[in-house]
Amino acid sequence: MSILRDNINSGPAGLRKFLDSKEIIIAPGVFDGISAIIAEKAGFNALYLSGSGIAGVMGLPDLSVTTMDEVLHSVRNIVAVSKSPLIVDVDTGFGEPLNVIRTVRELERAGGAGMHIEDQKLPKKCGHLNGKVIVPEDEMTEKLDAAVSARKNKDFVIIARTDSRAVEGLDAAIVRANGYVRHGADAIFVEALESKEEFEECARKIKAPLLANMTEYGKSPLLSAGELEKIGYKIVIFPLTAFRSTLSTMEKVYGELRSKGTQKDMLDSIMQREKFYDIIGYDEYEKEDDEISRHIK
Repeated sequence: MSILRDNINSGPAGLRKFLDSKEIIIAPGVFDGISAIIAEKAGFNALYLSGSGIAGVMGLPDLSVTTMDEVLHSVRNIVAVSKSPLIVDVDTGFGEPLNVIRTVRELERAGGAGMHIEDQKLPKKCGHLNGKVIVPEDEMTEKLDAAVSARKNKDFVIIARTDSRAVEGLDAAIVRANGYVRHGADAIFVEALESKEEFEECARKIKAPLLANMTEYGKSPLLSAGELEKIGYKIVIFPLTAFRSTLSTMEKVYGELRSKGTQKDMLDSIMQREKFYDIIGYDEYEKEDDEISRHIK
């Protein structure tokens, strides 16, 4: 089967299947089509698109300055070339409940498998930075009610994120989380937990599948997927690991190009053209083109 015709994304049904299975979902952060392809070839069967990643690719901070259209553009580019279900960060939903309804419907149309929406007040901040402000619980539950009622595909996964741990403490975050479950959240994401013991307490007290954020340089300890699975977590995301690594590589490459005026000394560390073509299926595209041309003639 040609890559052009065998690239059908599993979407919400794929994510729901994994959510109902016994194994933990490991979703690395991707930020465009090529990163999604590479992640799949590494063996991952679920992907994650972070708001910070979308903003970062555009050279912008993670302060809710990106738009829904920009997020949808990234989603379409990723699902067009990948089979794995994509979990999407929609920040605070791009507005009030009415806006959340549109966000859900547009994200479903774009091919997203699920989303997480958070209870921060605009402008939102990275979950591991200080100075966050959260909205009243009933304001968040109104958005969740809107999101649940808006979805057309029953498999589309709605994950409620709470940033209240850093603002009101762990007990309050657990109360909020269970309240969000009662309003239809399929899974819960308690952001910026500060110890393994806190992850364990959430697993004991929150009555829903749980998502863990293993971002670098944040407030949470870097637990492995295996450790989180033993604790009782269902999803683990690594939002910016690949993106930050890419940035570090680009910084070195540009620096050396500027200082030496040539890339000759870097050839061993640069992906060869043949390898890149193999990743994107260049030969398969050409074969498809030839077959179509012969058919037309």
